[in-house]
Amino acid sequence: MDLSVVIVSFNTKKLLDDCLASLYKSMQGQQMETEIIVVDNVSTDGTREMLAKKYPKVITIKNSDNVGFGRANNQGIRKAKGDYILLLNSDTLIPNHAIRKLYEFTKKHPRSFVGPKLLNMDRTPQTSCGPFFSLPVVFAALFLKGDVIGLTRSSPKITKRVDWVSGACIMAAKKLFMDDLLFDEKIFMYMEEIDLLMRAKKKGYGTYFYAGSPIIHLGGGSSVNRRTGPVLNIYKGLLYVYNKHNSKRATILLKTLLRLKAILLTIAGTITGNTYLKTTYAEALKLV
Repeated sequence: MDLSVVIVSFNTKKLLDDCLASLYKSMQGQQMETEIIVVDNVSTDGTREMLAKKYPKVITIKNSDNVGFGRANNQGIRKAKGDYILLLNSDTLIPNHAIRKLYEFTKKHPRSFVGPKLLNMDRTPQTSCGPFFSLPVVFAALFLKGDVIGLTRSSPKITKRVDWVSGACIMAAKKLFMDDLLFDEKIFMYMEEIDLLMRAKKKGYGTYFYAGSPIIHLGGGSSVNRRTGPVLNIYKGLLYVYNKHNSKRATILLKTLLRLKAILLTIAGTITGNTYLKTTYAEALKLV
């Protein structure tokens, strides 16, 4: 088996249907032996029925609980028979030949994790790689709009080595994942790929941003609460990763930065009457 595609789903029936349709179309006529594995985190929107009816060849792992993104991906990775594994979000669309190009590049770099360039639905670049979250990088992200101006995450025009790539689409040889590089299942959602790629770097593996086969990423498909959820899970994930990989002093400084950000936005939300800011960052403040 050349390639296993692992997709985690949670109440994304329409997105998953579109993703699978584009995936099959992209791979038509390609000389690759491929399997597709969907790990469903107890969807209640008819996802499983849709899979059985429209995609009977897809291998479906039916969880009885929502076990989170990392653990579900690990289930798919362990089940996979392919020499290479593609972890793919259900809210992606795959242009023709994109998977083949990504596969060929990854085969040439068997000791690296590879993420393709991501595009928004309007085909504009989506920032999807960057440096690890050192304290200066965190400060830039929180207070200098680092994401917006490309200091903390970017979408390069060329293929290059980077610290991390987006977990929306990552390909690597299965033997890399099995070298104690599965996702940390204590992270429910957000920051899982950062932690994995930090551990990979410590083991001597690389990470590439590959500009040669862009895919479309809609974003936010499986977030349980699409308003407050991402912010709170990013706070939780960042704190967990810092506790795991950095010194106690660095973690204290991180908490100070996160606390300041949360206080400022809670105040701003109160003054302006923005309930989202007030509620979300008041909850975030409790985490630090």
